[in-house]
Amino acid sequence: MSTIDYSARDEGVRRNVYASVRRRDGLPRELFANYWRDVHATLCSRLPGLDFYVQQHFDRDHTANLWPVADGVRRITAILDGSAELGFASTEQQQRFGEASTVLYADERNLFSEAIAYALPAGSMTMVDREEDSLRNGPDRLHRVHVYMNRKPGTDADRWLEDASASLAADLAVQKWKLHLPEPYDNTHPAPPSPDVGHHIEDDRLNLAVAEVAFENARTASEFFAGSCFQKMLRRQPRHLDAIAAYLVTGFYTFVRDGVPTTAGLRGSRSAELIDRVGAANQLIPDIAARFAPVQASRPRAEAR
Repeated sequence: MSTIDYSARDEGVRRNVYASVRRRDGLPRELFANYWRDVHATLCSRLPGLDFYVQQHFDRDHTANLWPVADGVRRITAILDGSAELGFASTEQQQRFGEASTVLYADERNLFSEAIAYALPAGSMTMVDREEDSLRNGPDRLHRVHVYMNRKPGTDADRWLEDASASLAADLAVQKWKLHLPEPYDNTHPAPPSPDVGHHIEDDRLNLAVAEVAFENARTASEFFAGSCFQKMLRRQPRHLDAIAAYLVTGFYTFVRDGVPTTAGLRGSRSAELIDRVGAANQLIPDIAARFAPVQASRPRAEAR
């Protein structure tokens, strides 16, 4: 595995939305996954203002509970099918996207029974990212989990999570560590405002923090958990957290990067996979790509930090 850190490529994303989703009851898993990454994603990718967009699909049947939980910390029991991360270079970009998103929210009733959007007005923190491919699209090649951690009120949980994440990410066994510390979710203000989709969650997910953590394989992860640095974090969990869950990622799909839709974003994830597998480089030449590209006004300059 690579030892080079590519985390700097995320620095242009200044504001984030992290969304967790559960598929609509009665919708078969494969149909849900295909619609989400081939139909819903291509619509989202064409909306103005979006600078970064990925989907990560979870495995309902394998909840990644290899992730240790300390005594005194509950397990979050929510059933989820994936996450979406939407990033913006500025407040203005996010406002442009928000103004155009009504058509996107109307589509969510077709595939989601629940969608919860957590706001990160200061963005997320990529502690380390050793994956060379910034446009990954397909089954996940790594053992990747999303660790949901409900922060206890009245503690310095955010500072502890930042410090602990930075320390753990320094271990070469960690291929990626990205930390999301969103604002608390408010059940009285549903987000996103999608009609006929559930937006009300239990207390164990109201003050959520999320860590995206990837290893070469599950064995490497188990060895990492036995190390002294992780054990130190484990002992301090009950002081800062009251509930945890870990969701195993099966597919990772990139639809927009640096404000530009990827081939998956323009053509659909499965079409992009077919182009790569066949070796159809002609499909990516500018004359063909331009026939699928959305027409957008020039982007305003990103705000300074």
